[in-house]
Amino acid sequence: MAKGSKSAFDLEHDAHVMSDLLLTDLYEFTMLQAYARAGLTGRAVFEFFVRKLPPTRGFLVAAGLAQVVEFLETARFQDQDIEVLSTYAGLDPKFVKTLRHFRFTGDVDAMPEGTVFFADEPILRVTAPLAEAQLIETKIINLLHFQTVIASKAARMVLAAGGKPLVDFGLRRAHGADAGLLAARASYLAGFAGSATTPAASRFGVPIYGTMAHSFVQVHAREEDAFVNFATARPDGTILLIDTYDTEAAARKVVDLAPRLKKAGVRLGGVRIDSGDLAEHAMQVRRILDHSGLTDVRIVASGGLNEQKLMEFADRKIPIDSYGVGTSLTTSQDAPALDCAYKLQEYDGTPRRKRSEGKATWPGRKQVFRRFDSAGAMESDILCLDHETYSGTALLEPVMRQGRRVGSLQSLEKARERAAEQLALLPAPLRRLECMPFTVTVSDDLRQLARQADDALLDAAEMAAT
Repeated sequence: MAKGSKSAFDLEHDAHVMSDLLLTDLYEFTMLQAYARAGLTGRAVFEFFVRKLPPTRGFLVAAGLAQVVEFLETARFQDQDIEVLSTYAGLDPKFVKTLRHFRFTGDVDAMPEGTVFFADEPILRVTAPLAEAQLIETKIINLLHFQTVIASKAARMVLAAGGKPLVDFGLRRAHGADAGLLAARASYLAGFAGSATTPAASRFGVPIYGTMAHSFVQVHAREEDAFVNFATARPDGTILLIDTYDTEAAARKVVDLAPRLKKAGVRLGGVRIDSGDLAEHAMQVRRILDHSGLTDVRIVASGGLNEQKLMEFADRKIPIDSYGVGTSLTTSQDAPALDCAYKLQEYDGTPRRKRSEGKATWPGRKQVFRRFDSAGAMESDILCLDHETYSGTALLEPVMRQGRRVGSLQSLEKARERAAEQLALLPAPLRRLECMPFTVTVSDDLRQLARQADDALLDAAEMAAT
């Protein structure tokens, strides 16, 4: 190993002690250094939004705001960060030293977590000195994007399942530990009953659930012995995995063991099926259990589930009582990423507009008003300037002022309630997961401001040319 270089262990240790502020793209620091040299210290407005919805999404659900606020409140550079920037980033040491004093002193307005939103609608706005608003870009996108992706996927499953409880089983297939933990939070926010991810309980208050694995059955010579040993070790509402060998045969073994287990003080909560034709197995197992009087024993299904299968099972009234969903949830398998952005909309009191092909933005500080039809369902949104007022409900609310939160942040339980209310107000086709276009109108004043921004850009170009 070269002199002065660090081992893999050292690098891993450093990664754990560095602050979240350092977990960003290098260009944030190179821009900050250039801003400082140019004297660009005015107040900036950035907004986070999704340019267009994935083909399989008719709506999205906002999530991750709580983590954004926690990040902004505590954002500080540590000595380790300064050392890394001074050693590896190729930045001016004098500039790097100024970062020790970084604090977020700006304002944040946002849609509360659990709010349904659509393309081009900002779900978060940051108003702060330019350097502050710029530096936090990557982390904000990272926090809002992932949880919004998962909450939106989970919401579709909640709608598809027809009221049946859903549990997140996806930690082992998630793209990293943090992703698995935040997926547990986001899916619970969207209406899942809980998660199998153990620390989700202590970190977020998410209910946790667990059954057994096939390995537990396999280490026993007899399947019956595995069932007895597990049930007596976890007697209150135990759930037995019955598809290791022969699903229906195992269900009959459960029936035969039920009197013995009851005598031993075991309350048999259910059986789980994790493979094969889940619908057919569930119908056969239900008949076996009901024929023997075990009508209160639930059937839990897991393995390869997505919203299409959940909706199919609901429509066919398959006798499955609850579901465990893994890979398709925590990876959002059909739409794993959103075309989202955090873009400058105003600087030093002047509206700014990006005009890149396919990525043009609406300038200025914006608000979204939502209108409802006579039955109370969402009817249309209007994207407008922040000072405009329209009938309906304004979706962006004050969250932080001068670097401090405004009042108490909405709890996860409140966000969960909001998500349930929002999903109930979706138009019927969206509740059926049809990708119907939802009407989002752009106000006349916002269109006029865009034209003015374009004209100002042309005038500046002409003056430069002369």
